[in-house]
Amino acid sequence: MNVIGKGIIRKDAVDKVTGEAKYANDFSTNGMLHAAILMSPLAHARIKEIDTTEAKKIPGVRAIIAGERFPLTGEEMRDRPPIAVDKVRHHGEAVAIVIADHLGIAKQATNMIRVKYEPLPVVNSPTEAFKKHAPLVHENLGNYEKIAEVYPSPGTNIASIQKIRKGNMEVGWKDSAVTVEASFSLKPSDHTAMETRCSTAEIERDGTIIITTTSQAPYMVKKLISMYFNEDIGKIVVKTPLVGGGYGGKASVHTEILAYLASKAVGGRPVKLAYTREEDMLTAPCHIGLDAKVKLGCTEDGVLKVAEITYLFDGGAYADKAIDLSRAAAVDCTGPYHIENIWCNSYCMYTNHPYASPYRGFSHSELLFAFERTMDLLAQKLEMDPFELRYKNAILPGHMTPSQVVLNHSTIGNLRKCIDRVKELANWNEGQLIEIDERYIRVKGVSCGWKTSTIDTNASSGVVLTFNSDGSVNIISGIIEIGTGTKTILAQMLAERLQMDVNKVHVRMDVETDTTPEHWKTVASRGTFMAGRALLEAADDVERQLKDIASRVLRCSPTVLAVANSRVFFKDDPNIGLPFSAIVHGYQYPNGNSIGGQIIGSGSYILQGLTHIDRETGAGKPGPEWTVCASVVEVEFDRRDYTYRIVRASTVVDIGMVLNEKTARGQVTGAMSMGLAFGGRETFIFDKLGRVMNPQLRTYRPIHYGENPEYLVDFITTPQVDAPYGARGVGEHGILGMPAALGNSLSLAAEVSLHQLPLTPELIWRTKEALKNASL
Repeated sequence: MNVIGKGIIRKDAVDKVTGEAKYANDFSTNGMLHAAILMSPLAHARIKEIDTTEAKKIPGVRAIIAGERFPLTGEEMRDRPPIAVDKVRHHGEAVAIVIADHLGIAKQATNMIRVKYEPLPVVNSPTEAFKKHAPLVHENLGNYEKIAEVYPSPGTNIASIQKIRKGNMEVGWKDSAVTVEASFSLKPSDHTAMETRCSTAEIERDGTIIITTTSQAPYMVKKLISMYFNEDIGKIVVKTPLVGGGYGGKASVHTEILAYLASKAVGGRPVKLAYTREEDMLTAPCHIGLDAKVKLGCTEDGVLKVAEITYLFDGGAYADKAIDLSRAAAVDCTGPYHIENIWCNSYCMYTNHPYASPYRGFSHSELLFAFERTMDLLAQKLEMDPFELRYKNAILPGHMTPSQVVLNHSTIGNLRKCIDRVKELANWNEGQLIEIDERYIRVKGVSCGWKTSTIDTNASSGVVLTFNSDGSVNIISGIIEIGTGTKTILAQMLAERLQMDVNKVHVRMDVETDTTPEHWKTVASRGTFMAGRALLEAADDVERQLKDIASRVLRCSPTVLAVANSRVFFKDDPNIGLPFSAIVHGYQYPNGNSIGGQIIGSGSYILQGLTHIDRETGAGKPGPEWTVCASVVEVEFDRRDYTYRIVRASTVVDIGMVLNEKTARGQVTGAMSMGLAFGGRETFIFDKLGRVMNPQLRTYRPIHYGENPEYLVDFITTPQVDAPYGARGVGEHGILGMPAALGNSLSLAAEVSLHQLPLTPELIWRTKEALKNASL
């Protein structure tokens, strides 16, 4: 390998570090109007009256949208009005949109709109929502349009349920000598991407709709707006420049719909809707919450026999992608362990919270917090090293997933090697608990993780390759550059495949749906796998064309030619050949005759062998592989005031093949930081009325610069045979084990079992106080 595995600089690096990179909010046009939203101050209330009279009088106000009925939206179930009508279902929901000449005017006008509300009872958690006589968030649940794999329960707050039924539970409990059972919870939180969401829309005279957006899924924007509003899909053009972080939150279609409606309200003029941080946290989709119950049974020597699990996911006010998140949690409900008997119900529950969208890890770090904490409780009951329990029960080739897929070396990798390596990184042999002095103690917590990608079974990706006259190559792909470096990886793959200088491979960073081949969505760690497969097919295509033209010039068979170093030459005599520059735009003979033409290569890939998940048993193949990882988090804990410092975090992932050393380590490290942030501090604080009390970065606090621990990252390489160069996606896997490993370390340090996120000193204090009071 000449290029694969090397830590080359990203193709977008110079523009980003110099400030030349352009994002959605950097683009403006002449005559552009600006939109501002009016947010609901309540979480659940009937809208009795909306008065826009005074707001319309403000000079510069062009239109106000309020109280109008538009088609319901929602990717998997259409339950969400784009702008609230009849009632609001979460704090921050958009009640009106003002379109004006300037943003300041639009915001001034929103303050002049008068809305009368009739407060309704609030459903403030998925557990509350699950109660028999809970207030209904959606009274008409049974009437919504939905896809076939959504299973709502009309008359309840259950938007959908996914079941897993594997083995025989009666046998499993009979074979179990030791059992543990525990409940866990975490509230919704925010993605906190550096760039807030922004969309502009314009409708041209011929009906062409042009949307520029911060989306991870521009082709889904195109599809859904066509479907919702009966627009000609061929006349919808979605443009996405560089995106300043997404983490799944920008995969949901949201601001694009509002910008489209705003433009339509002013006769198609260009309108920009750019969220403030508060709007981005309240109105836009958030990170899902969870209430969970896990019960495990094992033999006396720690062999897992049975798992009984209930996941109640906090889908918020509207189902959207939360249904898919709860489904994904079901198919991977047990973590990376071999368990023959499994019963799991994974619910997507309606609450009066902001509605959920994908978040890095797609519900897996959440479910693993519950499951891995329970594994530690079981290890303590068995008086067994926590890694020994996980090593003994590691899922292996030949074992079956909860969704009854039989695994092999390619599709599961090697968890045991991950465990062995992370133990070395974290210096596990020095002991899990180290006394510093009477006040301070250092403790290590562990966890394991896995993830497959429950995405559309027909998801596809396409790549087009064109050449410049100097023989350099252009890659055109629908992958969105959201900070993952995937397009640089594609350049490395092509350089490796054609054996050429990676600096002669250029990548188009922006995406326009009318000129860029489609990529389903830039989510689920699927970019490298899907676009990589398409790219290699396109590379085969251009190599065939290069050899074809060269063989005619050199008067030989294409089979005797090779391609490397931007040349086509004889295999047995590399000195005889032609440079790319002589043939990529056609070859011209000395007399002026020309042959060939522009070489344009194309390739596509569609996911193969995937199936829908059975409604009653969960049986089915949701993804092409399961990537495994193991983690350790070491904390220094103050036994006097319950504060702590995260000293070191270690993660080892079976990545299949390292494509770019710097990018791979950067992706895992960034994900680890996110996992520690929402595990240790990030959360929405709701009052009794369901209102978010901390929708700004003064009070909602991610990890700041200088507060990160030392990160140790390494990889195991068990190739995935159907992946490009054997590589598995790794964008999400660093986050998977962080909350659980942090929870396990702090539970041991504080000598109290912690079951909630975030793991703040106050939570530790309250838990210990509750334990004291219970023993009195």
